[in-house]
Amino acid sequence: MTTQPVLFSSLVTSAPLAVPEEVARRASAVPPSAGRLLDPSPDDRLAELFRRAADPADPMELRDLYLGRMEAELGRHGTRPELAELWRRSAVRRPFGTEEILTSRATVRFVKEMFNYYFRDDLYGDLRSSADVILSGGSVDEEAWGLPGVLKECVSYALTRDWYGYSDSRGREASREAVAGYESARLGFAAYGAENIALTMGATFAISSLADFLLLGGTGGAPALCAIPNYPPLVESVARRADVRLVPLPARDGTTSLRPLIDQLRPDTPLVLLQTAANPTGALVSEEGLDELIQAASPNTAIVLDECHEWLGRPVALSKLRAAPNVIRVNSLSKNWSAPGLKVGWIIADRTFVDEYYEYASTTFGGPPSFFYTLVEVLARMERWVVTGVEEPGPEQCGEFEPGYGVQPRALAAAYRAYRSDRLLRQDALLALRDAVTGGLDLPGVSVMPAAYSINLALTFDDHADSYLCFRDLLRETGVSVFPGLLTFGLSGGTVRITTARRWEELSTALERLADRQERLRSTARSTASYP
Repeated sequence: MTTQPVLFSSLVTSAPLAVPEEVARRASAVPPSAGRLLDPSPDDRLAELFRRAADPADPMELRDLYLGRMEAELGRHGTRPELAELWRRSAVRRPFGTEEILTSRATVRFVKEMFNYYFRDDLYGDLRSSADVILSGGSVDEEAWGLPGVLKECVSYALTRDWYGYSDSRGREASREAVAGYESARLGFAAYGAENIALTMGATFAISSLADFLLLGGTGGAPALCAIPNYPPLVESVARRADVRLVPLPARDGTTSLRPLIDQLRPDTPLVLLQTAANPTGALVSEEGLDELIQAASPNTAIVLDECHEWLGRPVALSKLRAAPNVIRVNSLSKNWSAPGLKVGWIIADRTFVDEYYEYASTTFGGPPSFFYTLVEVLARMERWVVTGVEEPGPEQCGEFEPGYGVQPRALAAAYRAYRSDRLLRQDALLALRDAVTGGLDLPGVSVMPAAYSINLALTFDDHADSYLCFRDLLRETGVSVFPGLLTFGLSGGTVRITTARRWEELSTALERLADRQERLRSTARSTASYP
C-alpha cells in the first residue's frame, strides 16, 4: 500500500532578505508630502502629435512622430535619425482637442505601442547595454523577497501528488472556498462563498477575459470608461471590444479622486475599469468615493476593480459595497506575493455572474492551472488567519483542510508561524525600502509623490516636460532606467516611475547617481547665472 505524502511534513524555510541598518535610518527621515497634484490629463505636447499626423487615427504614425520628436530633441545623442527627419518634415494640419484625444481609439493603441517599444526595442533592445540599474520593472525582486517557503512546499506537494489534471473551469472548490473566506475577512463580513470565486491565470488575463465576456457582443451605447493612470494591456483589451473613453483621475496626498469618473457615468455605460491603488503613484481611492461610484452607476454597469496594487500601505476598512452585484474584483499573486511568472489570480463576483463565466471559461481556455490549487488554498487560508488575528492555529484551523492532506496540528502551527513571519518581515523590508528611496529622492530639481500603497514611486525632474525623453536622458547620463509615465497613460508632463522593491545595493547606487546628476545641473545653473 502506497503512503500518501503529508502536507507541511517537509517545510521549506526561506527567510526574506533583511535590509541594512542604513535603510532604516533613511526611512525615518522621509519628508512630508507637499500636497503635490498629479493629473494625467493630455497636455499640448501630446495634442501636437494628433495635429501633425497625416492620419490621427493611425497609432503607428502617432508613435513614430512621438519618437521622431524625441530623437530630434536628443540631438547628437539620438539613435534613430530617420525618425527625427520624419518629425522635422511634419507640420500642423488641424486642431485637435483634449476630448478628441480621450475618446480616440488611436490614443489607447498609441500608448500600448509605446509600451511595447519601450521594452522590446529600447530597454531590452538597443539600449540594454546602457542600463546598469533597472528600476523600471514594476515587480518585487523575487530572488530577495519571493514566495514564502510554505507556498513553495505546496508546489512541491502538488507535483508529488501529480495534481495537474483537468478541473472545474472556475477552479477547485476547496481553493475557491478558501479565497472566499479570505476576501470576506478583508471586507469584514461573510460576503462570499465558493460560488463567488473563479480562479484565473493572473490579473492581466482575467481582465482581458472579462472584457471579452462582457463586451464581445457589442454595447451599442455609451463607451466603456477606463480610469487613468492605468496599465496599457488592460485598457487595450477593453478597447479591442468596445468604444472607450479615458477618464483622467487626479491624485493628491496619496488619494485618487473619483469625481471625474462619477461625472462620466451614463445609464448605458457598459463597463468601468478602475485600479483601486494607482500605478504609478500608489495613490488609493477612498472607500467613500468608491461607495459613491458604485451607488451612482447603473446596476447594469459592470465595475471592474483591479486590486493588484492595493497592498503595502496602511490598513483601511473596505467598503461593503465592493460586494455589490455589479462589482467584479480582480486580484493576483504578481505583486503582493512576488510571483508574476506563475500567472495565478482570481475574480470575485456575484454568483450569477460566476455561473455564466463558467461557460465562457470552459469554452475559451478550459480552466486555470490545476497545479497551483493547493498553493492558492493554503495562501488564502493563512492570509485570512493573519487578517483575523490568529496567532496560533488550533483544531478549528486544522479542520479546514481535507483529510487527504494529512495535516497535523503541530506541523500546521509551524507552517503558519513560518508563513506569518515571512510575510511580516517582507512587508517591513519593502516599506523601509520605499521610505528610504522617497527620502533619498529629496533632491534639488526633483519632486517625488510619496506612495500610500504599492512598490512604485512617481517623480518628476524639473528639466523635463516629457517622460520618455526623461527616461532616455537619465539612462544615458546615469545608467539608471526609469519607467516613463506615458506608459501608464500619464498623458502629460515628465513624470516617471521607479520601483523600490529592489536590493539596497541597486537602489543606493541609483540614488547616488541621480544625486550627482542633480548637483551637476545645479552647479551648471549657478555658473551660468554668474555670467551676464
